[in-house]
Amino acid sequence: MIPREEWHLDTRRLGRRVLVYNALDSTNTQAAALANDLGNDGLVILADCQTAGRGQQGRKWFCTPGTGVLMSVLLFPPPALRRPALLTALAAVSVCETIGEVAGLESAIKWPNDVLSAGRKVCGILIEQGQGTVIGMGLNVRQTAVELAGLPQASSLLLLTGKWLSPSVVARRLIERLDEGYHRLCSGDLATLEKQWQDRLGLAGHMVVAEVHGGTCRGRLQELSWQAVQLALPDGSTRRLLPEAIRHLSLDRSATPS
Repeated sequence: MIPREEWHLDTRRLGRRVLVYNALDSTNTQAAALANDLGNDGLVILADCQTAGRGQQGRKWFCTPGTGVLMSVLLFPPPALRRPALLTALAAVSVCETIGEVAGLESAIKWPNDVLSAGRKVCGILIEQGQGTVIGMGLNVRQTAVELAGLPQASSLLLLTGKWLSPSVVARRLIERLDEGYHRLCSGDLATLEKQWQDRLGLAGHMVVAEVHGGTCRGRLQELSWQAVQLALPDGSTRRLLPEAIRHLSLDRSATPS
């Protein structure tokens, strides 16, 4: 598959080489196919459309050609940075920052891998590990209500702002934000991203429901960090979980306000 064009951005690690395609089956698949060469660290794959895009748990991800940012980043991070929770947070925070810059919208992270603006999903993230690590993102930029019909929880930057934004411009901004965040991580600064992640999730101190393997548990969120998600349970005990062990974490709507 031959790319339509190639960008070379003035970045530290990510996006020094960006391959742009008219169409691919999946940007994640294309990025993973190039993971046999360590020289491709930081390579970014973009496509106008995908014929077999995928999301979390094997769900399909469809985007009308030319209306969104369909992007995958290939990385070879050190072992300490290979954690899916960390890399998902990097992508989600970078998307939130980009949306704020290009569209003037506030955004939040919905556990584990969605970005919401005005309560609607505008971006999904998929981390895949193999020879390398691939961070896949699909950001809705200028889909219309007709194109998102049947997806009542979804929206686009166009629908939320009325602005006809260029997916290419948005993609460049997103790559720059990802590059800045990843550079901080590689420099040993995990605390900045952790704080940004905590703030965008907005769950600290609240009663939450954690969906884990084998069931759910409810409690007040006492700690949210890379090391643990700690809940104070109704019986007075606590439960500590790794972030990767939690499928979904959300506000407990059934809890009595305190």
